[in-house]
Amino acid sequence: MNPVVIAVCLMLALSLLRINVVVSLALSALVGGMASGLSLTETVNIFSNGLGGGATIALSYAMLGAFAVAIARSGITDLLALKVIKALGQDASSGRMLWIKALLMCTILLVAISSQNLIPIHIAFIPILIPPLLHVMARLKLDRRAVACVLTFGLTATYMMLPIGFGGIFLNNILLANLVDNGVAVSKSMLPTAMAIPVGGMFLGLLVAVFISYRKPRQYDESKILAVEPEHVQINFAHIAIAVVAILSALSLQLYSDSIILGAMIGFVIFTLGGVIKYKESQDAFTQGVKMMSLIGFIMIAAAGFAAVIKATDGIGSLVQSVDLLIGDNKALAALAMLVVGLLITMGIGSSFSTIPIIAPIYVPLCIALGFSPLATLAIIGTAGALGDAGSPASDSTLGPTSGLNADGQHDHIWDSVVPTFVHYNLPLIGFGWIAAMVL
Repeated sequence: MNPVVIAVCLMLALSLLRINVVVSLALSALVGGMASGLSLTETVNIFSNGLGGGATIALSYAMLGAFAVAIARSGITDLLALKVIKALGQDASSGRMLWIKALLMCTILLVAISSQNLIPIHIAFIPILIPPLLHVMARLKLDRRAVACVLTFGLTATYMMLPIGFGGIFLNNILLANLVDNGVAVSKSMLPTAMAIPVGGMFLGLLVAVFISYRKPRQYDESKILAVEPEHVQINFAHIAIAVVAILSALSLQLYSDSIILGAMIGFVIFTLGGVIKYKESQDAFTQGVKMMSLIGFIMIAAAGFAAVIKATDGIGSLVQSVDLLIGDNKALAALAMLVVGLLITMGIGSSFSTIPIIAPIYVPLCIALGFSPLATLAIIGTAGALGDAGSPASDSTLGPTSGLNADGQHDHIWDSVVPTFVHYNLPLIGFGWIAAMVL
């Protein structure tokens, strides 16, 4: 069997069995490397050398965790939560609760969408905004799996469709550039048309998740939420003002320097100098934030090592060649096979942005030989790259939602973030991506 298939399937199976994701990634990388003919020593060295690729992201998560703790202590997000709870009232009718739920979900979706283009901070807002809202979600008995699906949709569908911010990087700098470099006559104006049908499939999956799969009330233990996010009895508006200054400063510096680490660090310093975090408590606050985000950071580091081994096996090229031999001149089967292979690659690597440069040189000649139009080729490669970003245990599109929703330990990364987003987004993406390949 192909080493890429072995490694990815083993990683997913171990994760579903609730084996720690870091352990699953490391063990699967070793098995995949040795299955490709690499020795144990070579595989370990490649995995170890690849770990550095995730260090920057891991440190970014740690700094965001510390910044999130500082913001939580200021009370600014608690003020938002208290306003929502007050609007809900003690004896809220079912209609009023439904209205508050809809307003909350729409707000979270709009913030997630804005984080990709309007204010391109990606997942940085999640550990800051979501934990204080857990009180509200518990009162509303809102299923957090639905919230995870809303967040992931905003994080992924946006860059697939809108060529602004991260979407500009994915669509223009990566997808379009790789197709042009490989001889496909495509232009920027074709990108939204090519990706509209696949994104439409994701939107359908979002509707199913919110209105069917996870519409029923779900109970959460509020005492566990209070242990990590105590509700403020009294709001200190001086601290609120400092929080606004810190958030704006951190955001401005991040956008200027393109560094989440620098922005979060300056924000934390402002909170300390402003008295929100006492000097003698700053070490504890920082440690608490790092502890909150440490697992996600280690997963990102392990994912970088896993991706390095996957690339070193040379299994991706042989996998596509094997598929090519099996499908012959059948366009429908070819489109489906290319999408499924893209799913496997991205599920393993955890990054759609890294998948496109790997598959484009292989897929483009195959699409041309089979007679796919430029629009269809765009749709196939764009969808194949994005497949697996939602639903991968190592993707920040699932790790980000978990970082906020699991602040109190009541949201499992695999079963409450990965599985719901995989089912509601990857399956529609395969189906609608195939339709786009056939009709464009």
